[in-house]
Amino acid sequence: MKEFFKYMLATMAGIFCFGIVMGLLGLISIVGMISSANTKTVIGDNSVMVINLQGTISEQGQDNFLSELTGNQINQMGLNVLRSAIKKAKSEPKIKGIYLQAGVLSTDYATLQELRGDLEDFKKSGKFIIAYGDQYTQGAYYLASVANRLYINPEGRLDWHGIASQLEFYKGLYEKLGVKFQVFKVGKFKSYTETYVEDKMSDANREQINKYINGIWDTLVSDVSKSRNIKEADLRKYADQITMLQGTDVLKKEKLVDGTLYYDQIRSLVKKTMGLSDDDVISQVSPEEVNDAVLEKENGDEIAVYYCEGDIVQMSSDYDFGGNNEIFAPDVIKDLDALANDDDVKAVVLRINSGGGDAYASEQLWHAVSQLNKKKPVVVSMGGMAASGAYYMSMGARWLVAEPTTLTGSIGIFACIPDVTNLLGDKLGIKFDEAKTNENAGFSMSGGMIPMARPYSAVEAQALQGYVERGYKLFTSRVAQGRKMPIAEVEKNAQGRVWLGKDAIGIKLVDQLGSLDDAIACAAKYSNIKTYYVTEQPRVPDFMAQLLKNLSGSHGTYLDEQLRLTLGSYYEPFMKLRNINKREALQARIPFEIKAY
Repeated sequence: MKEFFKYMLATMAGIFCFGIVMGLLGLISIVGMISSANTKTVIGDNSVMVINLQGTISEQGQDNFLSELTGNQINQMGLNVLRSAIKKAKSEPKIKGIYLQAGVLSTDYATLQELRGDLEDFKKSGKFIIAYGDQYTQGAYYLASVANRLYINPEGRLDWHGIASQLEFYKGLYEKLGVKFQVFKVGKFKSYTETYVEDKMSDANREQINKYINGIWDTLVSDVSKSRNIKEADLRKYADQITMLQGTDVLKKEKLVDGTLYYDQIRSLVKKTMGLSDDDVISQVSPEEVNDAVLEKENGDEIAVYYCEGDIVQMSSDYDFGGNNEIFAPDVIKDLDALANDDDVKAVVLRINSGGGDAYASEQLWHAVSQLNKKKPVVVSMGGMAASGAYYMSMGARWLVAEPTTLTGSIGIFACIPDVTNLLGDKLGIKFDEAKTNENAGFSMSGGMIPMARPYSAVEAQALQGYVERGYKLFTSRVAQGRKMPIAEVEKNAQGRVWLGKDAIGIKLVDQLGSLDDAIACAAKYSNIKTYYVTEQPRVPDFMAQLLKNLSGSHGTYLDEQLRLTLGSYYEPFMKLRNINKREALQARIPFEIKAY
């Protein structure tokens, strides 16, 4: 027995000591990260800025200190960080060029189009852009094709396949579970509910999807054709040949790449381009380091860029994709009110990348934007999406700027309520009975899309359909007011239909095609200011705020990060299903987004 206690105490002491050591190491790492964050970067002479085209790109970048500490981190880049660094690198004499390291990149095409424009502008400085990769996904290749020279590993792969939109339909699954969905909607193109109640696309949905994926594809083909000096017809032909499985000799013959090199050879090529010898070390800087080293002077008046990205919600969910994955209406409204009362801010640009969400929250956001616009100019800059509820909130602004490949419009409303009568009753044996004082006393929509234990009666269903129609009428009236057009004209382009930015401008759903910079210039014009500087909001949380958030058990934990790494592209739909009960019954959202894989 003495031996048992001796070994047990020794084990406990060992575990205790191990915990202390790991805690000290963690503390040292945290202190090191904080101190390094407070140390200004110095760019060396003859430097090259390296952009790693691997992972995801969100609108607003932020450092996840705790993910960096644990190593549970996928590469998440901020569009704002990349764009700022490219502009600074253009004018920074110590930076001689940009090296693009291609890989598996996932983002929307409007984001890539904006970045591509910045890289094209960078080339006007006479500095070089060299791209290299073991693997180019189509989105990475579209971006990298702007480079002066583009290389691939001799055994590498390049994907150039066109664009497809593959939707999932869960009707069969829910039937097996004994779950039915009761659908109430307005708009023949409002197709979100099809995933629950159909087993294929409706004709209307297929029509709109074909329209915008072909529109995006036309843009890609045209841009790559100009950069690579390849005929558009040839690029369309190559897309049918499954280039991912082609040998790199074929890729070179077809001029999709300039040549094949191993990693040591591309290093030598970059050195030669920069006038370095083989013994020299390339001075590399990241976009974050460039932004830290090259500061912009705050001259003139302030224009605030406020980022709105993700689902529009009235009640926050339990997941985080890194960055602002949700437009949490109560917080955004508070922030917009603060901007309205900030005398230093002369104009506001809302950078929106969202497919919509809760209709009630969208209405409240519209009101907040409208009130802000009464005090100072508000211009909307649309990213990958500004559709449905996100388009709704945009109607309070003064001017709308979209990228040609932005998904916008989708003016429509729906409610999709699960009925679990068969699941609970037939499969699980749970029975319900009720006593009521009035005919419809048992009717409820509280708590959002909570499954019903019985189907709606005819009277209840009729009332709910009327509620949806009133929501649609309110939506179209907001569009008519914001776009200064008759309701009848709005209705022609409504019905839930999704439009590309380059098509939306022709029907007056947006005012201008352009980038975030173009939107900022419009805001300055409306404010009658010629000299200005830009600030970004909401403020990115610092290390302590992130630490407290994780300690509080709120969303964005390491479990979410690890789950995302495991599930990949299935993470987002999984978490949306998990949080379905936190949605409001009335929804203004689109069911899809086109990712550039």
